[in-house]
Amino acid sequence: MDYSKLVAITGIPGLFELVGNKGDGIILKSLEDGAIKFISSRKGGFSQLEAIEIFTIRENVNLSEIFVAMRDSKEELPSDKDPKAIKNYFEKVYPDLDFDRVYGSDMKKMVKWFSILKAKDITIKVYNNESEEEEPTEEASK
Repeated sequence: MDYSKLVAITGIPGLFELVGNKGDGIILKSLEDGAIKFISSRKGGFSQLEAIEIFTIRENVNLSEIFVAMRDSKEELPSDKDPKAIKNYFEKVYPDLDFDRVYGSDMKKMVKWFSILKAKDITIKVYNNESEEEEPTEEASK
């Protein structure tokens, strides 16, 4: 499965693989249960994972950089039900996050999404902020 085809949808939990486009929406496959569904472009906002940026105390970083830090960390992934543990986890794994602008719900999504990527053994690709070129430095998630 290609990281560049992964999509998150506003108001719908989970991650989806882009299967196809129609004039008024997109066809997606759920990574959790494999269900295929059509989502109207009027119903929700679509965000490709490769295009999501996260606030840091310096420059914004691509979400994939956070996922790589999570993958490479020795810290145990916290339960997505414990907001304090999630914040403590990110303070250790990626201390440059701007914790005033990255909300607890955002961190919870990152933990859930990373768990899905890890379970599906999806290769995480790092994208440069200045261009959309891939950096060939990443391998499959572990």
